[in-house]
Amino acid sequence: MSGPHFRTVRSPHDPLENRLALVAFASGIPAMLVALVLLWADDHSAKLRWTFTLLILLSSVGGALLLRARAKRPLQTIANLLAALREEDFSIRARGARHGDALGEVFFEINSLGDTLQRQRTGALEALSLLRLVMAEIDAAVFIFDQNARLRLANRAGEKLLGQPLAKLAGRMAVDIGLLDALQAAEDVPLSLSLPGGTGRWSVRRSWFRENGLPRTLVILTDLSWALREEERNAWRRLVRVLGHELNNSLAPIKSLAGSLETLIQRQPRLPDWEADLQRGLQIIRTRSESLQRFMQAYAQLARLPAPTLRSVNIADLIRRVAGLETRFGVQVESGPAVELQADGDQLEQLLINLIRNAVDASLETGGKVAIRWISTGSNIEIEVLDEGPGLMSDANLFVPFFTTKPNGTGIGLALSRQIAESHGGTLTLENRLDRTGCVARLRL
Repeated sequence: MSGPHFRTVRSPHDPLENRLALVAFASGIPAMLVALVLLWADDHSAKLRWTFTLLILLSSVGGALLLRARAKRPLQTIANLLAALREEDFSIRARGARHGDALGEVFFEINSLGDTLQRQRTGALEALSLLRLVMAEIDAAVFIFDQNARLRLANRAGEKLLGQPLAKLAGRMAVDIGLLDALQAAEDVPLSLSLPGGTGRWSVRRSWFRENGLPRTLVILTDLSWALREEERNAWRRLVRVLGHELNNSLAPIKSLAGSLETLIQRQPRLPDWEADLQRGLQIIRTRSESLQRFMQAYAQLARLPAPTLRSVNIADLIRRVAGLETRFGVQVESGPAVELQADGDQLEQLLINLIRNAVDASLETGGKVAIRWISTGSNIEIEVLDEGPGLMSDANLFVPFFTTKPNGTGIGLALSRQIAESHGGTLTLENRLDRTGCVARLRL
C-alpha cells in the first residue's frame, strides 16, 4: 500500500520580511522622485536641498525597515507556536487572538488547534493507559509481531506463558520462542502448544493492523484446557446422574419384586394364586430388564456415531422419501429448490426421521398438521419441520441425552440429531412458531 503523496511548494530564496520591506520601499520611490524633483527644481540653498534629500531617503528606508520588523515578529511568533505543537507542547498560547483581524484570526486558529491537539492527546493517553491495563489484567496471552515475525509486544499473561520478561523477548523470532504455529494455525481449530509457562490446547485469534505505516500481526491465545476439563467434568456428572436415575428406576422394582417372589415361593402353605402372582412378577422383571437393555443400546448408539461418509445427496428426493416413511400421519412436503449437497445420506435420513416423528407425536395431541420445507440461502440450505402441536414449554433440556417427556421415549432422538447436524458442520434448533401454535425444527447445513 503506497503512502500519501505530498506536493512541496518551493519558497523564494529571500525571507518574506525582506521582500515586504523591498516592496514598501519600492512603492515609495515615485513619491520620493517627485519630492526630490520639486526640491531641487526650486531655488533653495544647497544645505537645505541635501538636508531634505537625506531626510526623504532615511524616512523611506526607515519605514521599510519598520515594516520589516513589524512583519517579522508575528511570523516568528507563529513559527514558535507551530514548533511547540510539533514538539507536542500544547501549553503555549498566542496573545492577540481575536476575530476581525487577519493576524488575530491566525492566532485564534492556532490556539484552537492547540486545544484540539491537547484534548486528543489526553484522550489517546487515557485510551492507551486503559488498553495497557486491560492487556495486563486479561488471562489471554496477547502478542504483537512485525512483518518479519519478530515479537514486538506481549502482555503479562504472554510473558508468563513464555517464561521470560518482555525485555528479553522483544525482537526474537516467533520460531525461536515457540509461537510460529500460532502465527500460521487456522483460527477455528484448537492448537496444541508446549511452552515454558504451560502446556495444553489453545484457541488462536489473529488480526492485522499498521503501526507507523508498518504491518503488525496481533495474536491472542486463550487456554482451552481448563474449560475443556470443566466441560468434561460436567459431562461426566450429567452422564452419571442420568445413568444412575435410569438404573435405579429399573433395578429398584426388580430388587423389590425379586424379594417378594422369593418370599412367595418360600411360603408354606402356598397361596392358591401364587403361580399367577409369580408369573406377573416375572413378567414385570422381564419388562424392566428389556427397558434397561433398550436404554443401554440407545446409549451405545449415541456414543458410537461414526464420522459422516460424504457423497452427493439430492435434498428433494431425501425429504420426500423420509416423509413417505411416516404412516401414522400425512406429512405435507412443500416444494423447494433443486439442491444437492455433499453429506451422509443415511445419517441425514435418520435425523429427519427423528424430527418428523417428534412433529407427528406433537400434532397427534391436537389434531394439527405437519409440514416440511427447504430453502437455499447462498451457500447454505435450511430444512424446516413444522408442526401444530402444543409447542415447547421449555427448551432447557431439549438436547440433554436421555431426557424425555414421552412415556416410551429413550431421550436420545434430538441429542443424536444435533450430533449428526454438527458432524456435518451445521446446526439444529427448535423453537415455537410465531404464526400459530406449534414448533419448528430448523436444520441449517
